[in-house]
Amino acid sequence: MEQQPQAKHLKDYQSPDYTITTLALDFQLEDSATIVTANTHFVRQNQAAEQVFLNGEHLTLLDLKINGQAYTDYQVNELGITLLNVPAEFDLEIQTQIDPQANFSGEGLYKSGDALCTQCEAEGFRRITYYLDRPDVLAKFSTKITADKTSYPFLLSNGNKVAHGELADNKHWVEWQDPFPKPCYLFALVAGDFDVLKDSYKTVSGRNVALEIFVDKGNLDRADYAMGALKRSMEWDEQRFGLEYDLDIYMIVAVDFFNMGAMENKGLNVFNSKFVLANSKTATDADYDGVEAVIGHEYFHNWTGNRITCRDWFQLSLKEGLTVFRDQEFSSDLGSRVVNRINNVKIMRNHQFAEDAGPMSHPIRPESVIEMNNFYTVTVYNKGSEVIRMIHTLLGEEKFQAGMKLYVSRFDGQAVTCEDFVKAMEDGSGVDLGQFRRWYSQSGTPLVTATDEYDQASQTYRLHLTQKTEATADQTEKQPQHIPLDIELVSEAGESILVGGAASQVLNFTQAEQTFEFTDVASKPVPALFRDFSAPVKYQYDYTDQQLAILIKTATNAFARWDAAHNLFNKYLITNVALVQQQQAIELPDFVIDAYRSLLLDETPDLALIAEILAFPSQSALWQLFEQVDVDAIAQARKAMLDTLAGALSDELLCLYLTNRSQSPYELTQQAVEKRNLSGICLSLYGRVATEHANELAKAHYEQSDNMTDTFAALSAANVAQLDCLAELMADFDSKWRHDGLVMDKWFALAATSPAPDCLEQVKALMEHPSFSIKNPNRTRSLIGSFVSANTALFHAIDGSGYAFLGDVLLQLNKINPQVASRLITPLIQFKRLDATRQALMVAQLQRLLAEPELAKDLYEKVTRGLDQIK
Repeated sequence: MEQQPQAKHLKDYQSPDYTITTLALDFQLEDSATIVTANTHFVRQNQAAEQVFLNGEHLTLLDLKINGQAYTDYQVNELGITLLNVPAEFDLEIQTQIDPQANFSGEGLYKSGDALCTQCEAEGFRRITYYLDRPDVLAKFSTKITADKTSYPFLLSNGNKVAHGELADNKHWVEWQDPFPKPCYLFALVAGDFDVLKDSYKTVSGRNVALEIFVDKGNLDRADYAMGALKRSMEWDEQRFGLEYDLDIYMIVAVDFFNMGAMENKGLNVFNSKFVLANSKTATDADYDGVEAVIGHEYFHNWTGNRITCRDWFQLSLKEGLTVFRDQEFSSDLGSRVVNRINNVKIMRNHQFAEDAGPMSHPIRPESVIEMNNFYTVTVYNKGSEVIRMIHTLLGEEKFQAGMKLYVSRFDGQAVTCEDFVKAMEDGSGVDLGQFRRWYSQSGTPLVTATDEYDQASQTYRLHLTQKTEATADQTEKQPQHIPLDIELVSEAGESILVGGAASQVLNFTQAEQTFEFTDVASKPVPALFRDFSAPVKYQYDYTDQQLAILIKTATNAFARWDAAHNLFNKYLITNVALVQQQQAIELPDFVIDAYRSLLLDETPDLALIAEILAFPSQSALWQLFEQVDVDAIAQARKAMLDTLAGALSDELLCLYLTNRSQSPYELTQQAVEKRNLSGICLSLYGRVATEHANELAKAHYEQSDNMTDTFAALSAANVAQLDCLAELMADFDSKWRHDGLVMDKWFALAATSPAPDCLEQVKALMEHPSFSIKNPNRTRSLIGSFVSANTALFHAIDGSGYAFLGDVLLQLNKINPQVASRLITPLIQFKRLDATRQALMVAQLQRLLAEPELAKDLYEKVTRGLDQIK
């Protein structure tokens, strides 16, 4: 690398010298030589400015005019063009040529299969034309698209269609206008030949909105669920937030080659096909949940992201954290709130806590960045959502909605900051959020330690809390956070102890050390701490086995019961890792086994909760329990504990499986989903010990399945236990579905997470499979991403083979799609808590990458941050 990429800093933000009020785009589409003409109106904002720099990359400049006259007073480099000696207000006409067919980055205008599509967030528009590519420049766009009618019968862009026509040489054109000013990152263009599902929605004020979903030919039967999810999203946003859609049409296009999940471009959402296409034959119940959540997320961006957008990219969580919170609430209101909450918390504990502790640690509002794409992270999105959720917890629904209404009315049509949002919440609710603002600027995961005492004579219970946030890679000094702690007190007899007439309350924990006192408590209580994960923290409390059993059986909050069950598992995992290290047999007392048995024998079982409890913590989640991670000991202890539990509970697991397995045609109801999920988990656990019988059950489960959920449950159970039927079932699935890459993604992911010792060699072989292409982000994530992030023990094999494999892949992707490469590298840079041998092997791969002379800045930033840990 000739010149090291330079970081940008939040503190250096300056408003633009010029802004743009209108942009008229004209696209003459050709696969390898698209001509883009941009007519832009500039207005000076800084009276001292006489020049303007426009971002532009991978462009061929054809022509440039100012106020209709040829203009030559400019300088061009690989990052853009500087216009010199420009007037206070002027019209710029600039013509460029681009090559979509040669663009594999997934940014700008590129080919996705037979279609042309765009992705402009965060900084992709500069690959289309020279422009002020920053989110605080809002302009009204009009877009005219001309293309071959046979190859591209559909020509789509933002806003409302205002004109269209036919031309000679089998060409046609369409013109779109977006009445709402927007930053260029929200621009979209799609051209192709699709099947279209059409519907409409009548808004709360009586306006009819046309709804259109565009999918590849032959996939129309897989678009109905997405259309239903869109209509549910529109209705929910009106009812819960009072927000109504504002254009005449809302379009969604599903494409196969896409770096992200989806993109909220105004009126024209471009989606990864994974989050649109679904029917019972091709999609699991979890896939349906994903479709609904992402459809909702992108729709909700219409107000929290589009009508109100970010001033700069450091404020990304302003739109993403808030919109993730909104989509989580949408999914919870329409589905199982406890299951959705547990799944959201798993992301935090499995991934975000690791990010906080790793070299890429950053606050939800980062202070500096080299490549903005690297900060589309679980911290910005998911921890950002938890910060919004804490505001909701502190304010309550009524005051939170008052704050939202003020935020929308105050900032509609503007590009604003996280501070603007918090201030609106304060002003709308009357609640002081002064200390709470630290969540936006301070990185790391606070550790809350709790101790307690009970005075029988005065019937007083005291809870003593301390909080500490360790130094992170980006910050050394930490201050106490405002932590809302939702607590329930349960008696040792299993009864909820009312405090102030309520079963639970939220404590405002704001100091480094703080004591809370509860009076009129008739007996010593068991505290259920951080119910519903009321703050993104780790916590320590010295629960006894008996106390955890009480919470598992009797806590009124379902999340608290799940949390107690996982705390019980984690407690013995820590003990058993030490025993494995000492080469001793693991311990799992009968009392612990009986605590889990009591759940399985409940006369009125909560199927969803039981399934979540039986989905025991992953290896990567268990890493968070240790300062120094022993990869092999954790894997061995976890396996031994699961084998022991499965053996002791085999009769109950088999009974639950037989009771809940599908006996009737597929239905997408909450009860049916819960039964399918529980039966699949029970079959997987049962296979650990009753291999021969489980082999028969798994094979029958697969052969009798009329839906992808049951089909894949059988495959998963066979994979986990390496049942004899696995090879036969995997081959059958391959033969049926190899024509459908989206379905094959599940198969690739399953193969990549096999516990078989030769899994890495299987993964390498599958890279030659006819359904696999490293140029397709979905295929790459499903096969390679699953191996490096979910097959923890084998990726971290002590011989370093997993690390060397990832290094090879990253060097290949560096030239094809650096954004995907940057997402895959994360497990390779989180090495600080591993043993010296593994650290050295991982560092060697990072040094190998750094030596690459043309290393993309996406990878450069993460590689150098990883290597900084050894300085």
